[in-house]
Amino acid sequence: MTTAQTPLDVQPTPLALLLLGREADPKSERGVECPGDLPSPSDPDLVERARAAKEKLGDKVFVLGHHYQRDEVIQFADVTGDSFKLARDAAARPEAEYIVFCGVHFMAESADILTGDDQKVVLPDLAAGCSMADMATAEQVAECWDVLTEAGVADVTVPVSYMNSSADIKAFTGRHGGTICTSSNAKKALDWAFEQGEKVLFLPDQHLGRNTAVRDMGMSLDDCVVYNPHKPNGGLTAEQLRAAKMILWRGHCSVHGRFSLESVEDVRARIPGVNVLVHPECKHEVVAAADHVGSTEYIINTLEAAPAGSKWAIGTELNLVRRLANRYADQGKEIVFLDKTVCFCSTMNRIDLPHLVWTLESLAEGNLVNRIEVDKETEAFAKLALERMLALP
Repeated sequence: MTTAQTPLDVQPTPLALLLLGREADPKSERGVECPGDLPSPSDPDLVERARAAKEKLGDKVFVLGHHYQRDEVIQFADVTGDSFKLARDAAARPEAEYIVFCGVHFMAESADILTGDDQKVVLPDLAAGCSMADMATAEQVAECWDVLTEAGVADVTVPVSYMNSSADIKAFTGRHGGTICTSSNAKKALDWAFEQGEKVLFLPDQHLGRNTAVRDMGMSLDDCVVYNPHKPNGGLTAEQLRAAKMILWRGHCSVHGRFSLESVEDVRARIPGVNVLVHPECKHEVVAAADHVGSTEYIINTLEAAPAGSKWAIGTELNLVRRLANRYADQGKEIVFLDKTVCFCSTMNRIDLPHLVWTLESLAEGNLVNRIEVDKETEAFAKLALERMLALP
């Protein structure tokens, strides 16, 4: 005998709708749909259309291309670089009315913070976010600070936030006497922070914070604790917070976090004499097993200076690795991706040629699209944190 079951009245949660692509979170790095129609990806005239629109705009537009962008996009960049270099390059071009940032959301925010009020920063696809930056929201970080206050350590804790964070997190850092850092100057930022206080709250990438503290500053792994925003009190006791020197936010880069110790061991077995060169966003055991560790610019400069015939396995985003491999192939430099599995930065790759063409053509027609604009209060405190970084020796 069977009985009829009453259908359950289940309503999707906001998070479920967001994951299904049916909703957007305005406070998240994840974007929304772009308005307007994009050119077809198969349009054979895309390159010429991009050139024509860029030429029509002339000095009114300045196109920034992050190192991780596709080649089809990077060819139209006026300058290339990492996120902070590009934001500074934009600030140095006050005559450009439009700053088209071929990167991700937090980078465009930084450019808006550093450029003039009359300049307009545009992101070709608003869905080009950053999973790492998404891992720390303003509400979560405010709650963390309350936990530190209750543990009696907030007064001696200095926040240091990685450049790869939202404007809200940069503003929090500025409000609480902290500074921003890049992967190039993280040690300088931490040295400065420990002159101001006894502890550091490092946001949002745990690996860069841990690697800098342990590898570059001589701390032990026991000096570091990980604050998990999804657990009560971050999953830590007040005693653990009082004992720690580095309070690391539980965040990571989805690309760099995939490299493993097995990846290093495998490439050494496959390519005798290979040099392993990785980004400091990689896990600590990967960094410890590598031959060289450094920022994106460090990786580029190291490979440029490498002798002909040398062999390299690179632990960073695939677009850059492939571009460098092609650049130095005629010098006999063997450059391979550290992992066997291909891995692009999926959000960075949302900036494709159709989006760039649509953006440039819209601007050439006088239609401002996809503007990234940080509110004035957030901008003021975020800029304060950035200025502290610029003042580092």
